Amino acid sequence: MRTRFFTIAIGLLSLVLFLRLFNLQILSDEYGNLSLKNSVLKQYVYPERGYVFDRNGTLLISNQPMYDLMVIPKNLKVFDTLDLCEMLRLTKVELEDRLYKAKRYSLRAPSVLLNQISKQDYAVLQEKMWKFPGMYIQRKSVRQYHTNVASNILGYISEVNNYDIQTNPYYVKGELIGRQGVEKTYEKILRGKKGVSYLQRDKFNRIIGPYKNGMLDTLPTAAQDLTLSIDIALQEYGTALLANKRGGVLAIEPNTGEILMSVSTPTYDPNALVGRERSTLFEALKKDTLNRYLFDRSLQGQYAPGSPFKVLNALVALEEGVVDPKMSFKCYGGHYYARNQFMACKCSPGSKNTLNKGIYRSCNTYFSNVYRRIIDKDNAVEENINNWHNHLRSFGLGNYLGYDHPVGQPGYVPNANFYNLWYPNQRWRGATIVSNAIGQGEILMTPIQLANVATTIANRGYFFTPHFVRGVQGDFIDPKYKTKRTTTISKEHFTHVVEGMADVVRRGTARVAAIPGIEVCGKTGTIENFTKIDGVRTQLTDHSVFIAFAPKDNPKIALAVIVENGYWGGRWAAPIASLVIEKYLKGTVKRKWLEQRMLNGSLEAEYAKVTSNKPFEINE
Repeated sequence: MRTRFFTIAIGLLSLVLFLRLFNLQILSDEYGNLSLKNSVLKQYVYPERGYVFDRNGTLLISNQPMYDLMVIPKNLKVFDTLDLCEMLRLTKVELEDRLYKAKRYSLRAPSVLLNQISKQDYAVLQEKMWKFPGMYIQRKSVRQYHTNVASNILGYISEVNNYDIQTNPYYVKGELIGRQGVEKTYEKILRGKKGVSYLQRDKFNRIIGPYKNGMLDTLPTAAQDLTLSIDIALQEYGTALLANKRGGVLAIEPNTGEILMSVSTPTYDPNALVGRERSTLFEALKKDTLNRYLFDRSLQGQYAPGSPFKVLNALVALEEGVVDPKMSFKCYGGHYYARNQFMACKCSPGSKNTLNKGIYRSCNTYFSNVYRRIIDKDNAVEENINNWHNHLRSFGLGNYLGYDHPVGQPGYVPNANFYNLWYPNQRWRGATIVSNAIGQGEILMTPIQLANVATTIANRGYFFTPHFVRGVQGDFIDPKYKTKRTTTISKEHFTHVVEGMADVVRRGTARVAAIPGIEVCGKTGTIENFTKIDGVRTQLTDHSVFIAFAPKDNPKIALAVIVENGYWGGRWAAPIASLVIEKYLKGTVKRKWLEQRMLNGSLEAEYAKVTSNKPFEINE
């Protein structure tokens, strides 16, 4: 019995050893991989990043060659550090720090010792690489921007960080990834897919040829080109008009939702974030909390909409049946909405305003009465404000709209729950929140939302999701950008509002925006502007705002302009908008007197009044 037990035990042990050896030698790649790490150099082959064009075929982004100096710490031998430091323009401390970080990352895997070496430096370094065993040069492409504007749209690329590597196994240390703009949104399309090349090394770590004759190598998948919807000539013109001013201009083609321009100023040259000095320049831009170069005002700036919001209240009132176009309200130079609470207006005392006059005169009294009728209808204030809220949401307000850009803000449209929190006893009515009547209450909107409102009115009740990319490799576009989004307002009500907006330019508050031969529809606005200076809430010069579309029938462009600290709508925003419209529709501007006034105008003196280094906190 004992003999049989030992025989079975020895047999089982032999079987286990046999299976383990079979697994290690035949099935497992563990030791093979360890051997490969010693004798085979794995190099990635990167496809050229996709080109980017504007809507007219103008090249915006291409590539230029750059070189990375790579190091494999385990393969390093003694070398002349001073010679290498001199060629790389690094101090000895900086070189030692980079080598230390490479060793911490991995002794066997390649790390970037110095990235984005220029062609000139590469030529010098290449001749002496034999002196630095364990190092090699890897060629790659970096971006070349063919415009000095549109950095907020285009974005930039930079080296992946630890978070990128941890969250996306595709990337390894030293590779580049899209940051901001279309570079980030369309990263997978623009980068393509990298290939792999295996190189055989001898016992002296010298490369002697491809491993297994290249049988394991994989080819890279080519990247695709992008065609943007923006018109770069229009983008450059809008940027020039906003020089020495802070603000945003965003224009949309109404019948497609294609974004024609998206200007945010102050801005920076996208080429500033290319090359070895990128990090230093980026930090300088990031730390400037007054100019806020990295803050896209056209997509992220949340402002009270001001008087352009009146046309939305008009549409809601018509839909809810609380007013009709011929109904009039008397204006006595303002509106008493509660005891000792007066909202001033610029109408002549005793003037009588209908819907049309209310729009082109921008009468606060008229729209205060309209708004109170919307909210106080049948004393069902909670139901009414929720209906008002839902109508506004159908215009894309209070959300991100769904455009193809990684940054933005949703704005805000209050509802009954919001006011019930503010007024726990629920004793609030239309008069309590009447500031919403003129776009100054709790409502917040971004320039792209304002431009989309103008687009929706231009289309008489519908819009397409705004987007920056017209096509991928010439023909592809996400189907959601071709889907009509219809508002809750009946089409017939838009006719009255469109006529009122046309009269704003013909004989109202934006006559400066009139263009010979083009019927422009618009609405001016003046937005109260508050900030905190040394912890004190302080009112500064009002913002200037204007929304518009043209021509009135069969519109080709709709836009919104906001100029911070620009006084009133007709002073800066309306003239800039009209020049953009004229440039786009006619190709040239004939009103040179107005053009020069906008190009040469500056608001730097207004911005100098802000002594705090805190960014604006715009909430009214």
